[in-house]
Amino acid sequence: MKDVKNTDEADQQTFGQILENSKPKLLAIYYSMHNCPPCREFTPMLEAIYEEVNEEEKVLEIIFFSGDKTQEEFDEYYGGMPWLALPRNMKKIMMDNAKRFKVKGVPRLVMLRVSDGEILSYQCYEKVRDQGPMAIEEFLE
Repeated sequence: MKDVKNTDEADQQTFGQILENSKPKLLAIYYSMHNCPPCREFTPMLEAIYEEVNEEEKVLEIIFFSGDKTQEEFDEYYGGMPWLALPRNMKKIMMDNAKRFKVKGVPRLVMLRVSDGEILSYQCYEKVRDQGPMAIEEFLE
């Protein structure tokens, strides 16, 4: 998996390399899509939370798994996001993980602890939406 924000092939890193370098404590997988109103409402909130909790040190990394139907929708929606994304052409990885994390709809936010890969929540969208940065702090305890 590659960091799609970096378009220079020579400089691209895998997600594993990025996580190793930035050493976040939490990893969230964000299933979302351009034409989902609740997703479009939640994404700016999640962006603000992401920036706030990572202000002093990187504690949270997010990987966007897009349900967008076209590359244009993906590009428009993902363009302003400050985190990583699974490239659209990696649908098998997205589908395998959707099954693993029991994804039935969007928005979906799966939270994992990086140190051991433990799944802390299969769906923490509402918790993060309602509690903001406090929700992230609870996952760090």
